Amino acid sequence: MKHYITQDPWNIVEEGFYRDFNEITESLMSIGNGRLGQRGNFEEKFTGKTLQGNYVAGVYYPDKTRVGWWKNGYPEYFAKVLNAANWIGIDIDIEYESLDLNQCEVRDFRRVLNMQEGYLERSFVAVLKSGKELQINAKRFCSIVDDESGAIRYAIKPLNFDAKITITPYIDGDIRNRDANYDETFWDEVRKETAYGEAYIELRTRKTGFHVATGMCVEIEQDGVKVDFQSQPIKYEKYVANRMTLDCRKGQETVIYKYAVNLSSLNYDSDTIIKDAHQYIQRITRKGFEKMLFEQKQAWADKWKTNDIIIDGDVAAQQGIRFNIFQLNQTYTGEDERLNIGPKGFTGEKYGGSTYWDTEAYCLPFYLSTADQKVAKNLLVYRYKQLGKAIENAQKLGFRAGAALYPMVTMNGEECHNEWEITFEEIHRNGAIAYAIYDYVRYTGDEQYLVEYGLEVLIAISRFWSQRVNWSKAKEQYVMLGVTGPNEYENNVNNNWYTNYLAAWTLRYTVEAVGKVKALDWDKYAELIDRIHFREERELATAKQIIERMYLPQDEKLGVFLQQEGFLDKDLMPVSDIPKGQRPINQNWSWDRILRSCFIKQADVLQGLYFFEDEFDTDTLRRNFEFYEPMTVHESSLSPCVHSIQASKLGMKEKAYEMYLRTARLDLDDYNNDTEDGCHITSMAGTWLAVVKGFGGLRIEHEKVVLDPYCPDNWQSLSFKIRFRGALLQVTTTQQNVTVQNSSAQPITIKLNGKEVTVAGEGKKTVEIKVSNLKV
Repeated sequence: MKHYITQDPWNIVEEGFYRDFNEITESLMSIGNGRLGQRGNFEEKFTGKTLQGNYVAGVYYPDKTRVGWWKNGYPEYFAKVLNAANWIGIDIDIEYESLDLNQCEVRDFRRVLNMQEGYLERSFVAVLKSGKELQINAKRFCSIVDDESGAIRYAIKPLNFDAKITITPYIDGDIRNRDANYDETFWDEVRKETAYGEAYIELRTRKTGFHVATGMCVEIEQDGVKVDFQSQPIKYEKYVANRMTLDCRKGQETVIYKYAVNLSSLNYDSDTIIKDAHQYIQRITRKGFEKMLFEQKQAWADKWKTNDIIIDGDVAAQQGIRFNIFQLNQTYTGEDERLNIGPKGFTGEKYGGSTYWDTEAYCLPFYLSTADQKVAKNLLVYRYKQLGKAIENAQKLGFRAGAALYPMVTMNGEECHNEWEITFEEIHRNGAIAYAIYDYVRYTGDEQYLVEYGLEVLIAISRFWSQRVNWSKAKEQYVMLGVTGPNEYENNVNNNWYTNYLAAWTLRYTVEAVGKVKALDWDKYAELIDRIHFREERELATAKQIIERMYLPQDEKLGVFLQQEGFLDKDLMPVSDIPKGQRPINQNWSWDRILRSCFIKQADVLQGLYFFEDEFDTDTLRRNFEFYEPMTVHESSLSPCVHSIQASKLGMKEKAYEMYLRTARLDLDDYNNDTEDGCHITSMAGTWLAVVKGFGGLRIEHEKVVLDPYCPDNWQSLSFKIRFRGALLQVTTTQQNVTVQNSSAQPITIKLNGKEVTVAGEGKKTVEIKVSNLKV
């Protein structure tokens, strides 16, 4: 772990320049607005350790899969969200010396991500080799009001000299993805333009043909007064710039304002996209930096009003949860049903920026509780609109009759993961999508979603499960062979408990949904079954047979469900027995050794018990937790949050807090030595779950909110907000009592600490926590 980030409740602060950790800090300091994002790179030239990253939502490239062999059904490409044109660049030259923090002495360096107001600020003094001292203050943000734009205020002050300073703001489209499978470049230039203080470049992706127009406009002030300047236009291949040279006096501040836009052909006609970029630039430049920043602060204040979590008494925990919430809100806003959530969001290239099952299993609950209902709905509509591709994916593998296998990794609905055991075996992702439909309907009460979209998806997924199982004469039960569960440290196993249980549950929920839709809208149901050739009697009979006879491996002596058949044949030992210096094992052991070990990458059986805990008694939950948790290495970012929630449920306060802190500060402290690739965005939703479903005890039962909150021992209080069917509730718990405040006009009846209470509109209810109710 690394502990160089200063703990602060509202800011991510780097005091002093940590060159060796710069790529980590670039990830942490990433900014975005749902449409575009930018890593925390420097505006000026930097020849040190850096991963340049600027991303435009929905724009991707099908990078040729890099494998030495081929199998039928194997994906032809791995989709990558592309590193797009660098819009932040501002080169600074002082009489033949370039400002480069890797080539000069750096003093008083401070880099701050202000999460409350949504901007990144950096200040330092650079001492050049000539002895010239230059003070820099740079502030920038990606606007969530004008969400295809960004703005920079870059201030320069000579401290011990007068000189001519040459400033070159630029847009560089000659960029690469570090993770390109064959070191390809993905962009072709279409056109470019320069003018006084302005420049534009239009690039087109190879193969996919997306157009992106990046434009900039520059204004300059000295001593607070706008100045005219002579601008030399510069054009190279995939590069445009303006160069200007200014007389700068000792102690005088020169401020460069750089306004930029990234427009994509997802939203603009490619024939007019440069013209549209001109108009967008003119509009935001007229606003000016300070007005744009004021609007940014107001917009973030509105977001924090509904989704802030306040922890009193633990700055590390407070900083962690706000950082996670901040990045989630930067990554996805729900305004566009064509977009989804990549595991790294706008913070890095790893995993290609594509959509995984993480969205449904981890992210959806966050948006259900903190945003307008349409935001969560759009995440589901995204999958509905890709149903045809999911059916094609299943057909490629030999499935028939409208069966759907949703991809493990996708941009457009096609499977594009390039690891065999994940692409073809990790089929539990199908069940996560079915569970998300259930979760959405249960939380919102929007049963009409089943009529319009949900049932069609459920039937297609259930058709897949009905064909994926086979009847075992030896067991006289249905079994599922050759799968990989969420725990990717075991591949190609038979009868993974989580996958089998999830398949049977999906079939059960589909049967229930069929009955519900028939009752809600018979005409819609009749149209659907005719269109998809659903043979209700036969298909539901098959589903019910599988539900009743699904094989679920367990050990009666231990009283636990088995990860898969044969798990007890492993040499079982706790993680504490792994020799010092050999963790993480995925960076120190061979893959063969990992697969034969008992060690678990992430929750597997416990993932199922988290989803379906109301179907098991507390003793069953406890036995399985106490059996599997000691063998879990948590080398997936998605693992600690599930353990934290389960530990809270079981009253294991110390373990719940330990697992919470690990997920909350996973990136801030670089637990797994991989934050330099980007932050773990989908895991961040798990952090929220650990607080609200773990410490807050949030559940939905019988159409009502259930809360069973408590405070970890070292916290004075915990406060969070949730939306539920038109109500906005603030839940505040101390070591002594719980208060629920209803900020909406309508009264709401909830179950609080085991008792039903009604909270009046604009009212609140306080309940004392009795000693017998405290979790220990």
